[in-house]
Amino acid sequence: MNDSIRLVSQTAAKDKKLIIGLMSGTSLDGLDIALCEIAGTGNETNITLREFKTVSYPREFTKRLRKIVSVEQVSMQEVCLLHSQVANYHADLILKTLRQWAIDATEIDCIASHGQTIFHAPITHHRQQGMPNATLQIADGDHIARKTGILTISDFRQKHTAAGGEGAPLVALTDQMLYSHPNKSRILLNIGGIANFTYLPADADQTGVITTDTGPGNTLIDQVMQQSFDEPFDKNGALAGQGKVHPKLLKALLDDSFFSLDMPRTTGPELFNLEWLQNHQQEAGITEIADEDMVATLTWFSAQTIADAIKNVGMDEPEIYGSGGGMHNTQLVQWIEDLVNQPMRFFKEIGFNPDAKEAVCFAVLANELLSGDAFTLHPKQNAGRRVNFGKISLPV
Repeated sequence: MNDSIRLVSQTAAKDKKLIIGLMSGTSLDGLDIALCEIAGTGNETNITLREFKTVSYPREFTKRLRKIVSVEQVSMQEVCLLHSQVANYHADLILKTLRQWAIDATEIDCIASHGQTIFHAPITHHRQQGMPNATLQIADGDHIARKTGILTISDFRQKHTAAGGEGAPLVALTDQMLYSHPNKSRILLNIGGIANFTYLPADADQTGVITTDTGPGNTLIDQVMQQSFDEPFDKNGALAGQGKVHPKLLKALLDDSFFSLDMPRTTGPELFNLEWLQNHQQEAGITEIADEDMVATLTWFSAQTIADAIKNVGMDEPEIYGSGGGMHNTQLVQWIEDLVNQPMRFFKEIGFNPDAKEAVCFAVLANELLSGDAFTLHPKQNAGRRVNFGKISLPV
């Protein structure tokens, strides 16, 4: 047997693994690195978050990424270069972080790399007859594996589209496996650049589970903050709290056709960007709006679209557990709580550091690929066969 194939077989046979989960979201603010100790598979999976760190990206690196992320016309040379460069950079960050944690790379069984989404194109977005759902992430797994010397699994979203899904959100697969409760319905809400949630009914019936993007989380707020204030985000929602919501603009945004789509639905900055915002502003005949009022309106807009989606599925008043960068925006959280008429809880109450949730999700998906029994997608996605996620890159 080839030594590299033997490595995969030996890793898969382990009762307990150390897996590094990586996540870099649409905000492009940095790389989440989660060191997970995982035992068991499926509903018997047990996770210990041993270490977690978010490494911020240098401003110049983020600026370079922004030129190809969610942009329809780009330099193919730049895409090609960054596909390798982002992987090499992530590998360097992993090795540096392991040294800081006093952990040798040989102790790590596997890296689970989400990569960086540069374009998300479900049928509902591209609307081209005969073309499939599609999504594209960069950060080549072979470069990560070769540079770190660690077995690497990447490209998780491609199998989802190949099986009939939209490539997102994938977190529901692990949410259902790990956080369903026999007596309580739960909504696990993640507020990143795009907001999404998993609805877990108390009966744990898979046909009742819903996972969906709701629309913008932080992305529009962040883009306006960067354009108008040269700040990466609205810290604690302070500026939104100072501004006033513009009713006419809010109505124009809420009238977008995306919000009439049935759930589950997915989206990204390919739709919700400054051009989209300007188009709706012009259609509403709004020529001027104070910057702080724009931030307030967009924050309320995110809150309302999140709350509306929750109310559409949560008829049994489920408990709501939040994660993602948006949970640090206290004004956004307050408005969501007001709209759903109940307090939001932090995911840490039932799990671990909520900032690590998505990175841990991909570590679990990697563990399932190696040792588990595959997944069944939601019946609406017509997957047919069971599905494993991720492509294996060998270090040799």
